[in-house]
Amino acid sequence: AVAPLGQVSELAEQLEEQLFQRYGFHNQLIQERLQALAEVMQRVEGVQAELRRICCTVEAVYEDLCL
Repeated sequence: AVAPLGQVSELAEQLEEQLFQRYGFHNQLIQERLQALAEVMQRVEGVQAELRRICCTVEAVYEDLCL
């Protein structure tokens, strides 16, 4: 039994629609994860800057005490 062309076309359209929905959903998830990663990276940069300041302070105090 061969499916009529109209049925095949309709099934193809449904499949295409489902694929687009899934693609859009996964695309959104990826975007959200990338945004979260960017925020984490910003926090890491802030912590790095803070650690640099602390190290410079400790170094200065050490020099004051030793010289």
